[in-house]
Amino acid sequence: MTYLSFSAVFVGVAVIAAALLLALAHHRGDKTAVPRYARAAPATALVLVALTAVFDNLMIAAGLFSYAPEHLWGVTVGRAPIEDFAYPIAGAILLPAVLEWQRSRPRRHGTGRPA
Repeated sequence: MTYLSFSAVFVGVAVIAAALLLALAHHRGDKTAVPRYARAAPATALVLVALTAVFDNLMIAAGLFSYAPEHLWGVTVGRAPIEDFAYPIAGAILLPAVLEWQRSRPRRHGTGRPA
């Protein structure tokens, strides 16, 4: 299995989970969950991809880790293989959905904690 195929599965699972969480939030009556998510996910992705580009390049240049070239697609951003960017993208897809789902959960009165 190449890093790219593994990354595609990883991102696919994040997309499916995010869709389910947003559907649950919407079903609970939070009609603003999807618009909030549509603003949060791209902003999160931009920040995480930028950080990944900087720090992966630094870590690879420092020799902290390397990749087997036969498992890479061959496209890089600096020294970082494009496959490395799947993880922050998956996080940017999934984490805002988790937050919207959590936000839609009923709360107990007076405690500020989820029911």
